[in-house]
This record gives sequence, structure tokens and C-alpha cells, in this order.
Amino acid sequence: MSTDLGSATDPDVVLVGGGIMSATLASLLGVIAPEWSITVFESADAVAGESSDAWNNAGTGHAALCELNYTPAGPDGRVDTTKARLINEQFQVSRQFWSHLVRSGLTGSPKEFISPVPHVSFVTGEGGRTYMRNRHAALSAEPLFAGLEYTDDPAELAGWVPLVMDGRDPAQVVAATRSVAGTDVNFGALTRLLLEQGEARGVQVHTGQRVTGLEKRDDGRWKVTVTDGRTGEERTVRARFVFVGAGGGALPLLQKAAVPEIRGFGGFPVSGMFLRTRSPELVSRHQAKVYGQAAVGAPPMSVPHLDLRLVDGEFSLLFGPYAGWSPKFLKAGSVFDLPLSVKPNNLGSMLGVARTELALTKYLVTELLQSRKARHRTLTEFVPLAEQADWEMITAGQRVQVIKRDPRSGKGVLQFGTELIVGGDGSIAGLLGASPGASTAVSAMLSLVERAFPDRVAARRAALEEAIPSYGRDLSSDPALLAAVRADTTQTLELNG
Repeated sequence: MSTDLGSATDPDVVLVGGGIMSATLASLLGVIAPEWSITVFESADAVAGESSDAWNNAGTGHAALCELNYTPAGPDGRVDTTKARLINEQFQVSRQFWSHLVRSGLTGSPKEFISPVPHVSFVTGEGGRTYMRNRHAALSAEPLFAGLEYTDDPAELAGWVPLVMDGRDPAQVVAATRSVAGTDVNFGALTRLLLEQGEARGVQVHTGQRVTGLEKRDDGRWKVTVTDGRTGEERTVRARFVFVGAGGGALPLLQKAAVPEIRGFGGFPVSGMFLRTRSPELVSRHQAKVYGQAAVGAPPMSVPHLDLRLVDGEFSLLFGPYAGWSPKFLKAGSVFDLPLSVKPNNLGSMLGVARTELALTKYLVTELLQSRKARHRTLTEFVPLAEQADWEMITAGQRVQVIKRDPRSGKGVLQFGTELIVGGDGSIAGLLGASPGASTAVSAMLSLVERAFPDRVAARRAALEEAIPSYGRDLSSDPALLAAVRADTTQTLELNG
């Protein structure tokens, strides 16, 4: 990876940001357009330093196995599995593409970026148990969730999640589901591996280079202005296609590019904090990712979870999230990011959200005012015998939640997913938003290439199907294909244990 911009020439494609989205897109373009030249510009001194970094990313390998906000219950108690199916399908696509890359020589061992970890959902109270039973019944009927276990037996749960059960009131009603098919993913490591493989086939990766301007030229190409973070030197390259995968920095750049499709969009930054322990005793007794339920009225991003993480060969536990707040759109951003993102075309959306999202406002204020002892009390609701001295607070990455205008009401709405923006002529695109983000990066970037390069996708469909055997098909309605895909990816990614 180069810090010298002197080697940069006018490429076919410019990717802004050295995170998991740009790295994934570079790999996909290697399948559908292997002859195209690609240049990546990353403003930091190394790639994967923001939302893709292991400590800035939950790393859950989101497959809706344990995240309860993906399976809402209606007034009649019936659980809707629609979103869970979609997210699981998308994660299966990611697994297939990663397996293809491993077979192509991505890394000596996939254990560098993915490892098996059971995913557990945990609730308390009679209402929680009823919901969990209904959820288990609904998901168990879906082929994608075959093997999902349920229990409300405290003794059995003590075997699944001993830290969560030790010291808990034996009279408390508890219930849980478990999937042993869950994973932990180090998206920082994966990003670096993808870009290293890209460089081996000619992708140019420049770090310490901030894209400060995007301008559409009369010849249809994009003039990309790049500033050297060390010398302040400014120069330009021209590209036929630009992808803005700069995390929280994507919104301001798309606004600078005057992409019509970005009109009405805004962003609301939220930072996350976690309690972390590296205690070998605690880690050895919690070999799972456990997700609970958000408090009544709290936003989906507040769902508490106790995660086993494997980062750089070391196991640790993270508990959170606790919300923080900063006007920065990136962890290394500027305090002026939020105010400068407010434009005449999105002011109405921003003000509308400020009026309607009172629950979010209350949640953030409460979180920001919490003392260390209060945060520890929240931990003890999950881990009753937790000792404050064993845990340290760390700050994760910035997340910029998408604010968009509702086409029906005209009011601004806050959404907690991701939003793919593709310019009308297909020459520029960007990704906004957060969760489930990295876990579904392959599906997101497939959607991008299908919209921006339909001719290339059609011409290289056989290559795409080789890389992603389920491409264009629905795994949930094809049990034989699902079984084949699961067996192949489990073996190739070394997820048998």
C-alpha cells in the first residue's frame, strides 16, 4: 500500500475509503471486470481504521440468529421473520464469496478473519418467554434457521451461558435460543486481506490521501481531487466510476458531488462505547455471543449484548453498547461534520427527525449522563456477578444513522439500516448507514454492480455464479442448494470448530 500519490494515474474506477465496502467492491469488480484499473484512496495512514476496525465493529457476523430486533412480534404475538430471512440470506452470500476468495488464495487460513461462535438470544419475564417461544417456532419452520435450539430451563442455560446465569435469582423466568452456526468476524483483518489480494492483481491502494472534491466533467468522467495528508499537496485523477465507501464521510462527499439522489438525505452521528474484559477466567466461561432485548422505547442500536471476540489472536468479552455522542461523522473526523452536512435540501428532513425521535433523544441524554457505576449496574443485569475492576470502557467507531425524506408524508425519518445511493447515470455510488453493514457487504455491493454495470453482470454471470453458487436464487426455498452451500462454506472457512 502506497502513501505516494505520484504513482496514481487516471483509473477506470476510484474507490473512496479503505473499508470493508470498498474492499468487497474491488474484489467483485475483479470478477465482473478483471481488466479494469482500480484505485483506492484512504485518508488514514492505514486501511480499515474506522468502522471496519475490529474494535469499532461488533463483528457478530449478523445472520439474524440472535438479534431480536430482526424478528418483531405483532399485536397478536405472531413473530415476523421477513427481515431475519433476508439478512440470513445476505450473510450466506457473504460466506459463499469469502469461500471463493479463500479458494483463490485470499489467505493461508480463513481463521485470520472468521471463527465459529454460538449465537444466543436471552430474555427474562413471562412476556419475554412467550415471545421467545413464538420466535423459536416461527424461525424453526424456516430452512435457514434449522437447528435453532430453545430452552427455558435455568440448568440448561447455565451450561450455555454460565456467566449470564451465575448469581441470577432462581425465581426469575428466563428463556433463550441458541444457534451453533454463529460466527465472529474480524472485518478489519478481512478488509486488509481483500485489499492485499487486490494489490496482487494490480489494484492501487493509497493511504494518507483524502478525497476532498468530486466533480462531473463534460466527458462523463469524474474529476477526483485528492489531498496528501502529510504534505498538503493536491492533485486530481479522472475516473469513469466512483464509489464513496467512506463510512460516515460518505454523505458530505456525495453532497459535494451534487448527486441528485442524495437530496433530502441527512445523517445523525452516534458513537458507541463498550465495557471490555480480557480476563482469561471470564473469557473461558463465556464462549458465545448473547443478545438481549432493547429497553421499551429505546432504539434498535441499544440492544444489549455480551460478545466473545477474537482479535489478533486474543479472546476478550465486550458488553454494550453504551451510546456516546459527537458531531463527528468519523472517529478521526471534524466537529464541524454534522453542521456542515445540513443543506437547504435536507434541512426539513433533519428538523422533522428532531421533532419526532423523542425516544432517541431521551435515550442519548440518559446514556450520556450515566456514571461508571450506573453502567456497571447495566452490566450486572446481564452478568450478575460482574466485578467492576475486571472491565474497562472503550470507545468504538462513529455510526452515522441515515435520515431520509418519507416520499408519502414528506417528513424526515430516521432509519437504522443501510442505504445504497446510485447516481442516475450509474457513474457514481455511495453507501450510507450502519447495521447490519459489514456482514452484508457482498449483497450490498452486488446490488451496486447490478445497478451500475448491468451489461458487465450479464456478460460475466457464469463467473458470478462460480463465485456465489446461489446468485440469483433463493436459498430459503431451495433446501438442496442451501445444504450444499452450507456444507461447502463451513468446510472452506474452517467453521467446524
